[in-house]
Amino acid sequence: MQTPAPDFDLERYLPYRLTVIAGRLSAEIARQYKARFGISLPEWRVLLNVGHAENLSIRDIEKRADLEKSKVSRAASKLEAKGYLRKHVDTQDKRLLQLSLTEEGRQLLDALIPIAAAFQADLDARLGGHRDALHEALDRLLPAEEA
Repeated sequence: MQTPAPDFDLERYLPYRLTVIAGRLSAEIARQYKARFGISLPEWRVLLNVGHAENLSIRDIEKRADLEKSKVSRAASKLEAKGYLRKHVDTQDKRLLQLSLTEEGRQLLDALIPIAAAFQADLDARLGGHRDALHEALDRLLPAEEA
């Protein structure tokens, strides 16, 4: 006979809920990226980060996107093989690889951003009047220096 679990409301446990919601929302939008452009969610995150701050290292993206180094490395290698990214050695720290978009990568990002913006608009509509309150609450949980 299984011992009953302690009294704990898993469905209201915020870390659990946030993880489940983030996973579902990410999967929802990732299906669109995959179907239209053949890129994965980690590839999207790498591409987006490099597009917003040129010459990021894999380590930088690992921190910014909260992805494991191996996932960032694999995604960057796939994007490089597809012609969307270039890798080059950091001039300050020879151990780091810097990433930058190719012209094809910039064009892909330009095509992806409207999809992300439309998805965000849909989320905003679903949230209705709760959108600003949600953003304020999330800002309290993740201080700016950690974002």
